[in-house]
Amino acid sequence: MTVDLGTGDGRFVLAAAAAKPDRLVIGVDPVATAMAESSRRAAQGPRRGGTPNAVFVVASAEAVPAELRGIAELVTVNLPWGSLLRGALALDPTAAAGIASLVRPGGRVQLLLAADARDRLAADVNVRTRLDGGLASDWRAHGLELMKAHEAAPEELASARTTWARRLRLGTSDERRAWRLILRRP
Repeated sequence: MTVDLGTGDGRFVLAAAAAKPDRLVIGVDPVATAMAESSRRAAQGPRRGGTPNAVFVVASAEAVPAELRGIAELVTVNLPWGSLLRGALALDPTAAAGIASLVRPGGRVQLLLAADARDRLAADVNVRTRLDGGLASDWRAHGLELMKAHEAAPEELASARTTWARRLRLGTSDERRAWRLILRRP
């Protein structure tokens, strides 16, 4: 099972569900209207392009429903902003705990982050600064190990399949860098 936290318009969920029809993919976002069209598309019959293995839930990282805790083999967070970005950088302990609560033992969290000073974080930070300044130990406090961290390659940005990635024009400019982080629950 995959949980895409901060799913936005839900396009990533639909693509992931279509690619792996035997896997349940859950999109979670606090804004129901953002996911409405993808939810309607998922509910259509398979002949009309529906994806019955895609489900959408209105919730936030700060208030993860009990039913979702510890169920995901894979949690994805693609290009978050606001409190979810602060959680992904382990700057907001409540949001970070919510992210960590979704993944089961042996499961992974994949973060695709493109923090920038314009994102109005609680502190003026970027991903490189957090990697050098305690991000791994902050995630350990939430029961997750930082396995990999690297600047995202163009194919990783393309695989995000999100409207937000296109809006940020990631990969087309040196202005904003994106990072891929892989966490694992032992």
